[in-house]
Amino acid sequence: MAEQLTDPNEIREAVRERYARAALDAASTAGPGCCTTAEAECGCGPSPSALGCGNPTAVADLHDGEVVLDLGSGGGEDVFISAARVGPAGRVYGVDMTDEMLALSRRKQREAGLDNVEFLKGTIEEVPLPDDAVDVVISNCVINLSADKPTVFREASRVLSPGGRFAVTDIVADTGMDAETRQDLAQWAGCLAGALTEQEFRRGLEQAGFVEIELRETHRVHDQAASAIIRARMPA
Repeated sequence: MAEQLTDPNEIREAVRERYARAALDAASTAGPGCCTTAEAECGCGPSPSALGCGNPTAVADLHDGEVVLDLGSGGGEDVFISAARVGPAGRVYGVDMTDEMLALSRRKQREAGLDNVEFLKGTIEEVPLPDDAVDVVISNCVINLSADKPTVFREASRVLSPGGRFAVTDIVADTGMDAETRQDLAQWAGCLAGALTEQEFRRGLEQAGFVEIELRETHRVHDQAASAIIRARMPA
């Protein structure tokens, strides 16, 4: 794997600053195209705060009464869609580290009057939920932003109940992504430089205890990366 930036605090602050600006601009900024360049902020969908590269709520095949966790929930769009699918008997948690995004999503929750939703401040490397707390983990173009992906996978496996599902969309890098891209902090915050290769993604999930791993590329987003659907399951 090409050499990457190694200071996780620098990476985290760059990501936080970028998405804080996105949240503050959400009321007046049109949503960018869906991950067509590294500078697109992985923006996709009708809302300017829907900063994703796919549709994990469809990938997850959610059912009534399930408990769902969205890693890096941003403006809350995937949380709200999930809440409708799991119904009043279910519950959806959104975890985000950015105060501005949490304020935006909580305002939307109040306006929608949703009782089966809760937004939590935290990181995807340290989820503020107990073990075996959820049935499904979703995420939309966020795992690539972490500087410690093995910990993200371990946290996902920790909070999932036995047989629980991991269903995300994310950016997957081509093998041999050039070192210049990997070292570009702006391209890290733009969802590209930190992306794992398919082999790395599979290995990380396996090491965290996941089984039935499926990774399918959906569309190219860059000459060195693609958006992909990633599914896996915890052993029953």
